[in-house]
Amino acid sequence: MARVRRLNHAVLFVRDARRAAAFYEQAFGFEVIADMDGRAVFLRAAGSENHHDLGLFSLGPAARGPFTGQQVGLYHLAWEVETIEDLAAMRQVLAELGALTGQSDHGATKSLYGRDPDGNEFEVMWMVPREEWGPYDRDAVTRPLDLERELARFGGRG
Repeated sequence: MARVRRLNHAVLFVRDARRAAAFYEQAFGFEVIADMDGRAVFLRAAGSENHHDLGLFSLGPAARGPFTGQQVGLYHLAWEVETIEDLAAMRQVLAELGALTGQSDHGATKSLYGRDPDGNEFEVMWMVPREEWGPYDRDAVTRPLDLERELARFGGRG
């Protein structure tokens, strides 16, 4: 049986691909690798081995959205950072951009939530080292995130 290895990239419909690309460049440090006259923009994450990690397709200013959770559709994308310190730095960037909407402790992951200029929700998460998952290996929880406590617990491992 053929098996999927991992998610390679995501593609979003947005009102203005260049505006959305500027947000993802500023928020995540993505690099634009191709711009098709603003109709579509493709971005790559720093250090990625993918051709592109995010594709953005323009629908125009009259496009409806965002997804409200009241119909079938994608809820959010989760972008992983390498260290807990990176997660803390991302919290600052998202807050400065007015894009931070929430923070959660999921046991095996520590997560921030935000929205891009078109209202597409995303998650930025740091994965706890596997050997420290404990009971969260087969459990899913959502608790408030105490990032300062997690920095004290896991910081300096990068």
